[in-house]
Amino acid sequence: MSTVTSRRSDRRISPVFLGIVAVMAVSGWAVWTGYANKPGFAVFLFVTSAWVVSLCLHEYAHARTALHGGDISVGAKGYLTLNPLKYTHAMLSIVLPVIFVIMGGIGLPGGAVFIERGRIRGRWKHSLVSAAGPLTNVLFAVVCTAPFWLHALDGVPTEFRLALAFLALLQVTAAILNFLPVPGLDGYGVIEPWLSPGLRRQFEAIAPFGLLAVFACLWLLPPVNHAFFDAIHSVLRALGVSEYDTYWGQRLYRFWEHTSDIPSLTG
Repeated sequence: MSTVTSRRSDRRISPVFLGIVAVMAVSGWAVWTGYANKPGFAVFLFVTSAWVVSLCLHEYAHARTALHGGDISVGAKGYLTLNPLKYTHAMLSIVLPVIFVIMGGIGLPGGAVFIERGRIRGRWKHSLVSAAGPLTNVLFAVVCTAPFWLHALDGVPTEFRLALAFLALLQVTAAILNFLPVPGLDGYGVIEPWLSPGLRRQFEAIAPFGLLAVFACLWLLPPVNHAFFDAIHSVLRALGVSEYDTYWGQRLYRFWEHTSDIPSLTG
């Protein structure tokens, strides 16, 4: 009986996660109804909390897929509770991605659930564990952009539309970054099981610097930066979201700056 109880507690949704969802719901309601005196602050709370929710779901997807693949240790580690404080590196998984959103409006991949890969048998299972996280971001982006590609924006308040557009930008950014076949990112994790042992050993040494190398290329090489964001906006346009919406959504999100010049708000 105690073992069953323990397993249930290992999978019970954490009050921490529910609290974050509550902030998302209340701030989203404030944005939608115009209840807040300063819509920018409400948008900030809504997008930030929704972004953290998506990070938790990203890590949960990794852990849940690993559980079905054979790594039963993820339950005892608390990964199935959606509690971000249970992650191996809460700073890397939650705090740093939020800081990047605030500073630069880019969806930094999180990532710190420790999967015991030795418990998982089969290359396809290993690939699915790695792919599950960014696929969650893809699904989140599809949901965020549903009013756009369904042409159902009539009656949607301008502030809420802009917030959804910026949130979708973050999700698409995170998905594309995560799917890059760079050591240390999920995209590499998808193909790693199919590489020779020699190549895996070589790439393992540079994995801790993979994400850093990607950001160095983005910031230091303008052609790479332009190509990357062109790809992001191409995906968003396919989902019905314009650069106008993402640009002004970010401006509204950064409420501490002057946002009185946002055309859609001032007319």
